[in-house]
Amino acid sequence: MSEFFPIQGFDHLEFYVGNAKQAAQFYEHNLGFANTAYRGLETGYRKTASYLMEQGDIRLLFSTALSPDNTIAQSVLQHGDGVAVIALEVPNAEFAYREATRRGAIGAIPPTTEQDQQGIFRYAAIHAYGEILIKFVERTNYQGVFAPGFQLRDKISDRGVGLTHIDHVVGNVELGAMDIWAEFFAQTMDFQLLVHFDEGTIATEYSALMSKVMQDSTGKIKLPINEPAAGQGKSQIQEYLDYNCGAGIQHVALATKNIIQTVSQLRDSGVKFLAIPSSYYENLEARVGKINESIAKLAELGILVDRDRDGYLLQIFTQPVEDRPTLFFEIIQRCGSQGFGEGNFKALFEAIEREQIRRGNL
Repeated sequence: MSEFFPIQGFDHLEFYVGNAKQAAQFYEHNLGFANTAYRGLETGYRKTASYLMEQGDIRLLFSTALSPDNTIAQSVLQHGDGVAVIALEVPNAEFAYREATRRGAIGAIPPTTEQDQQGIFRYAAIHAYGEILIKFVERTNYQGVFAPGFQLRDKISDRGVGLTHIDHVVGNVELGAMDIWAEFFAQTMDFQLLVHFDEGTIATEYSALMSKVMQDSTGKIKLPINEPAAGQGKSQIQEYLDYNCGAGIQHVALATKNIIQTVSQLRDSGVKFLAIPSSYYENLEARVGKINESIAKLAELGILVDRDRDGYLLQIFTQPVEDRPTLFFEIIQRCGSQGFGEGNFKALFEAIEREQIRRGNL
């Protein structure tokens, strides 16, 4: 761990949504999450309603405002439903906040302590790109369900689809802002640059983008940052920025140990994925080498493959899960590779552009 900024892992992602009850139903019935805890009017909390959804080591918190003057209501009005808070578990929330703000971060929530019969829960938060918050959560002395005020619902069950943990969280920022935010994470939280993709690497005939992948000192937290690049058409990043009304979280990558099984279950439950042409799978093994999975099955499901010196990975991307063409999910299985599917960028971009054409936005 970093000496001045230790991070233990992703704690949770909080989504601000217009109707948390309905969002929880979607993530339960379509993505296999269990509603393990709840806070709202029935538990004595008058400001918001929040549903904690869990699968494997993944925690997603869906929160909706109970009055129009609430910050969540204002966020949803401007940005639509989406990830608003990246919560990181740290050994000392006050220390993390103090170090980050001392190094230039702007505080959003000062160090706060809440207590109930299950112990002491501490947290703080700083501002990141757009209106995203980075929240520091300290659970060392808390043994409760999730946080004070939450009541237990279901336990994590076998209804899941095999999702195990958050692999990475990707943000989109405005043209010229990528380097600024990469430096922000390096300076305030001791992140390092893992890899940089320029517009020559990530481009099609119509559009391009640039990306820097920042990770913490343990390698557990990976936060790629994208910005648009000039092209003949509107890039997927610019489309996102237009409909999100600014910078924000573009997609969340969720890991699985068996992507064929996971994607098959997700498709059966109604999740829609980007379509990949059959030509992608012609001579696939000649391009990426020997893999353990059936290429015919990968082609049937539209799963992409890429290889680097450490192994290979399999990945697939959902269509946007909101009416706005903003947030989507990646399902990823790593078989040694710690990359991001560089060899699939062209196929992925072309698939996204086909969707942009359908929306009239390319």
